[in-house]
Amino acid sequence: MLVCYNTFQMSDFLSSGFFTAVILVAGALLYYFFYLKKKSGGKGGKMPKTKTGRPIQMAYTRDLSEEAENKKLDPVIGREDEIERVIHILTRRTKNNPLLLGEPGVGKTAIVEGIARRIAKGDVPGRLKEKRVLALDLGSLISGTKYRGEFEERMKKLTDAIKSMSRIVILFIDEIHMIEQAKGAEGAMNVSDIIKPALSRGELQAVGATTWKEYQAYIKPDDALNRRFQPVIVGEPSPQASLQILQGIKEIYEEHHNVLYDDEALKVAVTLSAKYIKDRFLPDKAIDLIDEAGAKVSIESSHNSKHAMALLHAAGSKLRTRLEVLKKDKAKLKKELTGLKKLQETIHEPELEEVRGRVEHLMGEIEKIEKRMEQGLIGKTPVVRAEDIKEIVRDWVGKKIKVA
Repeated sequence: MLVCYNTFQMSDFLSSGFFTAVILVAGALLYYFFYLKKKSGGKGGKMPKTKTGRPIQMAYTRDLSEEAENKKLDPVIGREDEIERVIHILTRRTKNNPLLLGEPGVGKTAIVEGIARRIAKGDVPGRLKEKRVLALDLGSLISGTKYRGEFEERMKKLTDAIKSMSRIVILFIDEIHMIEQAKGAEGAMNVSDIIKPALSRGELQAVGATTWKEYQAYIKPDDALNRRFQPVIVGEPSPQASLQILQGIKEIYEEHHNVLYDDEALKVAVTLSAKYIKDRFLPDKAIDLIDEAGAKVSIESSHNSKHAMALLHAAGSKLRTRLEVLKKDKAKLKKELTGLKKLQETIHEPELEEVRGRVEHLMGEIEKIEKRMEQGLIGKTPVVRAEDIKEIVRDWVGKKIKVA
């Protein structure tokens, strides 16, 4: 009788909706604990932290993606071929770690920053759109690791944090040859020993950068490390390409130093740096020239008399007002010009000549406004000229400078 009752009770339970609900809830819990937690990077999805409670990947890396999103990175002029090559390697299934090889100052870091900017704009293949570019700070990683084991623990925690985010993180290691030397206390493992297993298993994706000399001395002899990277050659840009780079970034230095650069100064910076500064490479040495010349002209300009400065401030206030008016006038004229250009495509021949005349008039007015704006700025802002660049080069090399 008891058996019959128990059999009836069990069959009734199995056929009930309550049993189905229990199965669904159990399945959901299993999915959460065994899949979601694993995907989020460990127990409870918590990232390793420093002693101060800061996420370890934030303490020892620089977030280039965040800087790109906040427009804090300088524009990258040229280098489209190298950027495309790096992107192709990053999207490979295996051996997807690019290694930028080139002399100091040719723009290896700028290429990685260019990739971060492209990711921020969404101008990359689909599998890279969600990636974050983090630049490893080896100095802070090693700093303060006095006792054996401290450095390894710190590096392993960082590696674990990045591995748990491997689907979204690209780690940039500038001066990558230093990972063969970077270690904490005597007898500690170096960075290379710690990250090679993660690279070999595809748990870590990295972009390295180093010079040919350091590559030959440190990376190439370590076959296990060398095999994980695909080389991307970054040559020194030509003088013409270097001039384009200076023209593309000059506004950043103009804003920083509150000066203007005339075109001849940029040309002379490239020419003289190529001719007289032999131990460095373009475009870095030319950029340093315009930077220092901008600082010099800005400081000299600030040493004017108080009376002159007072006049300059007063004039500057009026100039800003005038420029704002001119900008608004220019915007209105350009809007009207755009409308007239569209109108040309739809109106009949008798009215066409009148519209063309109006278009030419507006274009002339816009050109006049641009000239007045330029004259106003040049009249109140110190200008870096070719002679200023020559003086800096003369100071650097200690001899007379001739410009061809």
